[in-house]
Amino acid sequence: MALDSPQELNEPLHWPEGGSTRVPYRVFSDEEIYALEQEKIFRGPVWNFLCMEFDVAEPGDFKTTFVGETPIIVTRDRDGALHALVNRCAHKGALVCLKDKGNSPTLTCVYHSWNYTLDGRLRGLAFKNGVGGKGGMPDDFDMSQHRLQPLRVESFCGMVFGTFSDETPPVEDFLGKTMADFVRRNLGRPLKPLGVQSQIIHNNWKLYAENLRDAYHATLLHTFYTTFKVNRLDMDGGIIIAPDKWHHISYAKRKTLSEDDEYEKAEVHSAQYENKLEGPQLLETWDEFDDGITHSIQAFFPNLCIHFTLNSLCVRHYLPRGVDKTELFWIYVGYEQDTPEETEKRVMQVNLTGSAGLVSMEDGCINNFVQRGTKGSEDYNSFMEMGGRDDESSENSRATEAAIRGFWTGYRRIMEF
Repeated sequence: MALDSPQELNEPLHWPEGGSTRVPYRVFSDEEIYALEQEKIFRGPVWNFLCMEFDVAEPGDFKTTFVGETPIIVTRDRDGALHALVNRCAHKGALVCLKDKGNSPTLTCVYHSWNYTLDGRLRGLAFKNGVGGKGGMPDDFDMSQHRLQPLRVESFCGMVFGTFSDETPPVEDFLGKTMADFVRRNLGRPLKPLGVQSQIIHNNWKLYAENLRDAYHATLLHTFYTTFKVNRLDMDGGIIIAPDKWHHISYAKRKTLSEDDEYEKAEVHSAQYENKLEGPQLLETWDEFDDGITHSIQAFFPNLCIHFTLNSLCVRHYLPRGVDKTELFWIYVGYEQDTPEETEKRVMQVNLTGSAGLVSMEDGCINNFVQRGTKGSEDYNSFMEMGGRDDESSENSRATEAAIRGFWTGYRRIMEF
């Protein structure tokens, strides 16, 4: 049975005093809350990232993905229009597309050969009229009443989004002007794919959503960031939080580093090294923008991120695979206008991020530490007051958990907690 409101939980969730500065550990391990998220969030009034436009560039192209746990097919029809369809046959509910991607004039379910157009309409089925005048579908069977369930679909800056809701505003309005403008800064030119990585991380999807919004940890956990001065809290930077609190931007400017003695006083482990790279060309960059930003993390509700680190540009998409498992995709891109030398540098800098990246490999385990540490402690909660108790933008400091608090403000609103 689908859960439609928090009141249907067997044990109602009582959010602790302190609002978004406190998060009950129960939300990371409760199966009922996880099921409710599928209804309220992923099948609710939000835009879900589906794929990149270059994944379905040609007529007949299709790409399979998920909205939460719901399997989805993205197609481009003969006229060039994009469609998003639930990957579930209207007959018996079997998956229609079994491949990750491909090209086909129609979509056919292998189970009983029900065949669909690329916009999801039922085109035909085997033995509709029976055999030898016997069997087959009833006379009043109407093919127009049986189709693949459609989603609303929009594309923005090379990304394809889908929603189940008629109430979700257009993508740009959903993001807001500030967030949409920064997406254009990073993805507003014709894009080309450079590669994809994926990994399973053993934690609830919301722990990764927190991690992306946690500028506080980046200079502490990620030794490479601090040692090689890629991203530190003593660089100029800030946090921009959308008015609805769902989305945020964290940014830093590498050239404005002014080393702070707090790294020594606090004995920050990531600042205790004097290592040198045998391949220093890994950190060689060129200026792409006139704003001085050399590192940015832009996170979108519910499960999307765009990062720009030096010259590495990547779309991260993370999918819930259970209450304590998440699949994380790293989609690396460049610009069609890039020179071969620029493309080579972008590809080299993939070594900074991704499943085994010199910067980000720690994130593959740290959230599991939280998942394991909070197990059995569902009545306890986190404490997040770094930078204060509000969830407002902070354009002069990233030593704050404001963006995480913003995520939970938005989460509580849509979940009605």
